[in-house]
Amino acid sequence: MAQCTAPSQGHRTASGRAACPACGGRGSYRSSYPSYGGSSYDRSSGESRYRSSSGGSSGGTSRRTRAGRSVSYTPTEWRTVQPYAEKAAQQAHVNPDHRDLFLCHAWPDRQGSAADLHAHLKTNGATVWFSEEDIPLGSLMTREIDKGLRNSRIGIVLVTPALLESIKNEGIAEKELAVLLGSNRVIPVTHGVTFDQLYDVSPMLASHAGLSTAESSLDDVAAKIAAAAAALPAL
Repeated sequence: MAQCTAPSQGHRTASGRAACPACGGRGSYRSSYPSYGGSSYDRSSGESRYRSSSGGSSGGTSRRTRAGRSVSYTPTEWRTVQPYAEKAAQQAHVNPDHRDLFLCHAWPDRQGSAADLHAHLKTNGATVWFSEEDIPLGSLMTREIDKGLRNSRIGIVLVTPALLESIKNEGIAEKELAVLLGSNRVIPVTHGVTFDQLYDVSPMLASHAGLSTAESSLDDVAAKIAAAAAALPAL
């Protein structure tokens, strides 16, 4: 039986589909990739299309942040964050002094989108390791980052165009990402990039379900992450 070449070679063009011995140009290849921001990613012919999941919180759940804000998840969003919420609760019992979150970001974003996400996370009651606040002047950056990674329960990766460039150039953010991926405690937050861009640069990171600011504000995404990390019972 002929094997479809989409998983290894892709069907990004009509000619690519036509050359496939299994598909031969008939239909398109669909693959179930991780969900972002309550939407399902549909990679057909290299096109970025998002299908909205069922509206409202029917079938999902609600939680609250430590700041008292109630957050409702769609079913898809809850499937994304539930494993991390369970890990956070377990680690909060074992390591009560650890930070909730480690924020991995590109250096150019430190005073822009990363600072905004950090502020929203703190407003929603999360404790966050953030390089701009947690690396003392004169200290060795890599050593402090290593300490922050070790003493945080969950890693958040703010995926921006600058972050993708840092990964390509094997910058500090790429090294942080390697540790987080190895720990299986990482939630990507895509901000201003497409799934294709992320997948083409880091398939491993793209394999982790996460959240996106494409359909929700940065504040809403931060609240959902903060509620998941709060180790509080569901409402």
